[in-house]
Amino acid sequence: MEKNKILEVKKLNKYFGNKQILKDVSFEIREGEILGFIGPNGAGKTTTIKLILGLQSISSGEVLINGYNIVNDFEKAILKVGAIVESPDLYMYLSGRKNLELIANMYKGVNKDRIEEVIKLSGLDKRIDDKVSKYSLGMRQRLGIAASIINKPNILILDEPTNGLDPEGIKELRDLLKKLAKEEKMGILISSHNLAELESFCTDVCIIKNGEVITESSVKNFKKTDKSYYMIELDKTDGLDKILNKDDEIISDKEIRVLREKEDLALLIKKLVDKDYKIYEVRLIEMTLEEAFLKQAGGNIID
Repeated sequence: MEKNKILEVKKLNKYFGNKQILKDVSFEIREGEILGFIGPNGAGKTTTIKLILGLQSISSGEVLINGYNIVNDFEKAILKVGAIVESPDLYMYLSGRKNLELIANMYKGVNKDRIEEVIKLSGLDKRIDDKVSKYSLGMRQRLGIAASIINKPNILILDEPTNGLDPEGIKELRDLLKKLAKEEKMGILISSHNLAELESFCTDVCIIKNGEVITESSVKNFKKTDKSYYMIELDKTDGLDKILNKDDEIISDKEIRVLREKEDLALLIKKLVDKDYKIYEVRLIEMTLEEAFLKQAGGNIID
């Protein structure tokens, strides 16, 4: 059964004066999906997010959240949205719990049980009564997310949430977002310029460059290419330079790395056996998101 669409961005354009910042930006998010919105600094990620949230005016195009137009039905559209643009807005001299209680007062029907629920979801149970000023950056980010989901939104929008986080903080954030997508069936939009950080938890990817979307795909499909890398372990690598292609590489005196389609790999293995090479192992190397991007885009636009 197809999942419900939560966010639809359709042919979004934005001008500042005569300068066009966004050009026909389109993508969508369904429940349970985590979309990595990726591009270099200045590509238009934050501008897109501000248009989605109604923080800036749309020049043309439309944004639908749960079927409601952000311009014509702002209150209904924004009702089920949680967001952090830049850094979370927290009272540093208050405890984490007090911060959540203050935010809960802004919404109807958010009771103490929901506050306890988001505390557990965010993994802050043991430190929730400490002052926020004593929290690490990663803990503050998780508290900010807890605050943004207190009213049970079904979409969460985060702008560069991994900025400044250490590896432990990134892992904690990753685990929390995966939990929210799975357990709360939330759709999540997370912008970043770092492909490697997003690879382990995003289900989908949308890459933007100079205000234009250059690809939108599931991570799985994005990493699929005609050719794949294989590691082959042999008894020796002497004389292989006459057999291998220019994209292949002799790693050591016992290992080679080759880039082949499946049929070509079978032919290579037959050729190696015919020439009396002993083959001990052939294994597929999973391409990283960054490698897939570089292969498809033919150059690095992210960093």
